[in-house]
Amino acid sequence: MSRLRPLLLLLFATVAALLAGAVPVSAHAALTGSDPQQGSVVQEAPDRVSLTFSEKVAVSDGSVRVYDPKGKEADTGEVTDLGGNSYAVGLHAGLPDGTFTVTYQVVSADSHPVAGAFTFSVGAPSKTTVAVPEQGAGGGVVGGLYGFARYLSYAGFILLVGGAAFVLACWQRGAGVRPVQRLVVSGWLALTTATLAMLLLRGSYTGSGKLGDVFDLDLLGQVLQTKTGAALVSRLLLLAAAALFIAVLFGAYARRYEEIEEGEDEDDEETTGIEPAGTEASADSVGSADDADDADSENDDESLQRDLTFGLAIGGGVVAAGLAASWAMAEHASTGIQTGISMPLDVLHLLAVAAWLGGLAALLVALFRAPVDAQIERDAVRRFSRLAFGSVLVLTATGIYQSWRQVGSWSALTGTSYGQLLLVKIGLVAVLVGIAWISRRWTAQLAEAPAVAETGVAEEKEVSEEVSEAKELAPAHATSGSTKATGDGCERAAQLARQRAAVASAREKRIRNADPGRSGLRRSALAEAGVAVVLLAVTTVLTATEPGRTVEEAEAAKAAVTQQDKTSGALALDMSFDTGGKNGQGVARLQIDPARVGANEMHVYVQGPDGKPFDVPEVKVAFTLEAKKIGPLPVVPDRVTTGHWTASGVQVPMAGDWKIEITVRTSDIDQVTVSKNAKIG
Repeated sequence: MSRLRPLLLLLFATVAALLAGAVPVSAHAALTGSDPQQGSVVQEAPDRVSLTFSEKVAVSDGSVRVYDPKGKEADTGEVTDLGGNSYAVGLHAGLPDGTFTVTYQVVSADSHPVAGAFTFSVGAPSKTTVAVPEQGAGGGVVGGLYGFARYLSYAGFILLVGGAAFVLACWQRGAGVRPVQRLVVSGWLALTTATLAMLLLRGSYTGSGKLGDVFDLDLLGQVLQTKTGAALVSRLLLLAAAALFIAVLFGAYARRYEEIEEGEDEDDEETTGIEPAGTEASADSVGSADDADDADSENDDESLQRDLTFGLAIGGGVVAAGLAASWAMAEHASTGIQTGISMPLDVLHLLAVAAWLGGLAALLVALFRAPVDAQIERDAVRRFSRLAFGSVLVLTATGIYQSWRQVGSWSALTGTSYGQLLLVKIGLVAVLVGIAWISRRWTAQLAEAPAVAETGVAEEKEVSEEVSEAKELAPAHATSGSTKATGDGCERAAQLARQRAAVASAREKRIRNADPGRSGLRRSALAEAGVAVVLLAVTTVLTATEPGRTVEEAEAAKAAVTQQDKTSGALALDMSFDTGGKNGQGVARLQIDPARVGANEMHVYVQGPDGKPFDVPEVKVAFTLEAKKIGPLPVVPDRVTTGHWTASGVQVPMAGDWKIEITVRTSDIDQVTVSKNAKIG
C-alpha cells in the first residue's frame, strides 16, 4: 500500500491543477453575429434582437436578456428559433434612446454552457448602469465541482468496465480475489456517485452558477428534459444493470469457479496417491466407473462455466457499450461533422481506454494486493498483454479520426487550446505505450505463479505453538496467585503474536519477490498507472475545451462579418473639437450608412466632455477625395433632437480614401473645423 500512496497524491495534485486551469469551462459555440450589431447605433429601437452562433444551441425563456440604459429589462423574455443557428428575443415598445446591454447564456450542442454580453445604442450612445457578471458560464464553485464529478465519472467507468473485462477475459480466478472485487465495486460506486452529482449540479452549472440552486427541483426538472439530462438518467439505469452483473460475477460465478478448482485439486491428489496393496480387480472396475462419472461431471461443470462466462461477457458488453454511449450521445461526438460515424467510434474509443487502463489497474491490484495463495498466473498476464495491445490499436485508429474531426487543420493543432492539449495527450499516450512495451518484456520473462512454499512453515508453526503455550501459562499462574507471572504470560503472548505476524509478512514478501520478472512487472505497471492518471486528467479537461475546428470556424465567421462591416457596413468616426469659447469642447460622432458608393444616410451626434448630448447652433459636413480632386462636397444636416443631426441621400460618387470635415459652431463667433480620413466604398 505504501507504493500506492505516491500515485494517489499524484492523482489529486494533477486533478486539482488541471481542473483549476479549466474553470471557467471553454464554450463550444461562439457568437458570430447579431442584429443590431455589437457597438452599432440605430435610429429607432428595433422590434427584436437576434443572435447567431457558430452551431446549434439550446435556449429557453430568459436565455437572452436586453436591458435599457437604466438597467430595466427591455425584452419580452420569450426566445424564438429563427432557423439555422439564429435565435431572437422580442423587445417592448416605446424604449428610450441610449445604450442597451444584451446578455445571453445558452448551452452548446455538446452540453457546455456559453455566456456573453454586448451593447448597441438607440439614437446615440449613453451611460449605462447595467453590470455584466464577471463569472463566466460554468465557473465558480459549481463549475469546479462539476469538473471533478466529470473526472470521477471517467475514472469510475474505466475501473468498472476495465476491471470486469480483465476478470472475464484474462483472469477468471480473480473473480474470487477480494482486492479485485473491491476495485470493480469502487469503480461502480465512483461512477454512480459522480453521475448523481452531475445530475444535481447540471441546472446550476448551466444557469446561475449558485451552489444553493443545486437542490432546486424546478431546475432538475428542466435538466431532465435536455439531451444531457437524458444521457445521465440513462447512465443511472444502466448502472442498476451493472450492479446485477457485479453481483453475479463476484457471487455465483466466483463460487462456481472455486468449486471447479477444488474438484481439480482433489483429482490431482487422487491421481498422485498410492494404491494400497491387495486391491481387488472388482474395486478397480468400480473405481474406473466412478472416475468416468467424475469426468462427465467435471465436463458438465466446465461447460456450464463456459456458458456462464459467455453470457456474462455478452451482458457486460452490452451494459459497457451503453455506458460509453451515454457520453457519446451528449458530448463532442454528437455535434459537428459526420456524427453518424463519430458516435459509434467514440463508443469504441471509450471501451478501448477502459479495457487498457482499467485492466492495468486490475493487474496492479493483483500484483500488489492479491493473497500469496492467489497470485496471478503467467498465462493471465500474457492474455492481458494481448488484450492491451489490441486496445491500443483500436485507441490509435479511433483517436486519429476523432482528432482530425475535432481539430480540422494543422494551424488549429498548435494555435488553439484544444490542439495544444491534444498534443499533450498524444505525448502522454506515447510515454504510456513506451512503458507498456517495457511491461511486455517483463511479461515475457515471467515464471509461473509461485506456490505457497514450505519455507517459513516451520518457523510459523513454532511461533504459533509458543503463543498457545504462553496463553495456557497465563491462567495457571493466575490460580497460583502470581499476578506478575500472569502479566508476563500475556505480554509474552502478545509479543509472540507480533512475531507471528512479522514472520507471515516476511514470508509473503519472500514469495512475491521470488520471481524477478514479476517484481519488474510490478514496477513498470506502477509507472504506467501513474502516467495513466495524468492522461485521464488531461482527457477530462480536453472534453471541456472548445474543439479547434469550432474555434477556427467561429473566428472565420467573425472575420467575415468584420470584413463586411468594413466594405459595406456603417462607418463611424469620432472627432474631438474645441472652439475656444464657453462650452466649446466636445466630441462630434459621424455615422455613414452603408458607407459605399451611391446614396447614404448620415448622422452627426454632438456630445459634451461628460458624454451627454448638447445643442450647438450649427453643424456642417464636407467630403473631399483629394486623389481625384473631387470636392469639397458640402452637406448641411438637419437637427433632429438635442445633439443629433441627420441627412438622407448623401451621394458618394466614387470609392476611395475621403477626407471628411465637420464644422461645429458653438456661438455666433466660436467655431472650428476638424477632419479625418476614411475609406468609403
